[in-house]
Amino acid sequence: RFEGVDERIIDARGLEEMSIGDFVLSGGEIAALALIDACVRLIPGVMGEEASGVEESFEAGVLEYPHYTRPRDFEGRDIPEVLLSGDHARIAKWRHEQALALTRARRPDLLSPQTGDASRRR
Repeated sequence: RFEGVDERIIDARGLEEMSIGDFVLSGGEIAALALIDACVRLIPGVMGEEASGVEESFEAGVLEYPHYTRPRDFEGRDIPEVLLSGDHARIAKWRHEQALALTRARRPDLLSPQTGDASRRR
């Protein structure tokens, strides 16, 4: 395994380095795959559902809300009642609140320090 890329190549070719996060990998292959996947999904027709690319994490500047599937009860853990209510406005509000709460807990750097809402600093 190699440790990085010769700086002269970066300088000579005017390359731009990118980071996929604050962690160390055993090689560049996984990082390359993550970057390729992030780009390819933006090509029209690649995603199975066109809306998927719009509703994913970071698109609105916050992490995605929690998801629940069947069964209704999993080892004593129930699906939140609001999601079973059929009230689309309440569900949308719950999802937004959950997305903000998760973002505050896991990625507060994405939020505006003044309002605690999604920052447009991307």
